Amino acid sequence: MSEPIQTEVVIIGAGPCGLFQVFELGLLGMRAHLLDSLAAPGGQCTELYPDKPIYDIPALPVCGAQELVDRLMQQIKPFDPQFHLGQEVVQVTPRADRRFDVVTSAGTRFDAGAIVIAAGVGSFQPRRLGVPGCEAFEGRQLHYRVKGADAYRDKRLVIFGGGDSALDWVNEFAATAPSLTLVHRRQEFRAAPASVARMRELEAAGRLRFIEGLADGILAEGDRLTGVRVKAADGALHDLPADHVFAFFGLHPKLGPVAEWGLELERKALKVDTERFQTSVPGIFAVGDINTYPGKKKLILSGFHEAALAAFGIQAWLYPEKKQFLQYTTTSPVMQKRLGVASA
Repeated sequence: MSEPIQTEVVIIGAGPCGLFQVFELGLLGMRAHLLDSLAAPGGQCTELYPDKPIYDIPALPVCGAQELVDRLMQQIKPFDPQFHLGQEVVQVTPRADRRFDVVTSAGTRFDAGAIVIAAGVGSFQPRRLGVPGCEAFEGRQLHYRVKGADAYRDKRLVIFGGGDSALDWVNEFAATAPSLTLVHRRQEFRAAPASVARMRELEAAGRLRFIEGLADGILAEGDRLTGVRVKAADGALHDLPADHVFAFFGLHPKLGPVAEWGLELERKALKVDTERFQTSVPGIFAVGDINTYPGKKKLILSGFHEAALAAFGIQAWLYPEKKQFLQYTTTSPVMQKRLGVASA
């Protein structure tokens, strides 16, 4: 086992809320190490929908999900966060001295003063297509997320699903795909009404085909997927040629080891107070989709607010003797120095 890394804060989860937590801690003079089971920072934004536009980030009328992650990474550079990626936290042990022993699946150990859990919905896997032989094409021609939309333009596409991701990409690809079919198990959709209305307009204009049905099999020639067989609601079988198949059935979230750390849960989310966003275990905080409290809204915007207040709670936990002052980046020489923008 390696020697433990001493740090003020360990942040579990390197999605947007975890990244912004680095910034808020840095403004108050605290440093952090970030852990994530994924191979790159960004969480769901990077892993599931990097090209999807986001419209509710303040001062950014529109921002791609990966663009948001890139901007956050740029913003936290002055605070030199240390990333430990491809590792899952498997053990968190509170100590009598108010610190925590943290161990990851890779054997990395931390001696941390405080912990922030920003793990989104927890560790997650996409719900798969679930027909024999589909595993051989996953990541090549069968996809559960869109990475680099340009690679799929001018291709024959079949998209399964009835939620926002499915409808967003159907509407996006309808402009370029020579053949596009949407398959959903029923006529009703979970997606935003405006997206459904747009899909229906494109269907009426002949830009796409909709089939109410389920996947029944994969069509292949050797090691190349050539299409997918769909069983419609009326029992008819349709062989749909495709260069790429997308299945947007949502995520299968699991809290994983977090559920075993003695934290109070409510419907698989961590209960927190709304002053510090501290969990039921003092010194462990939670921000973003992983937490719950009265009036909780699962928005990135809300997670950013939670990270700001959590930073003050963490400072009070680590340095209870220190008097807290609210300072502004526009006028505080201390904060401007920490950001690297102080005038000479």
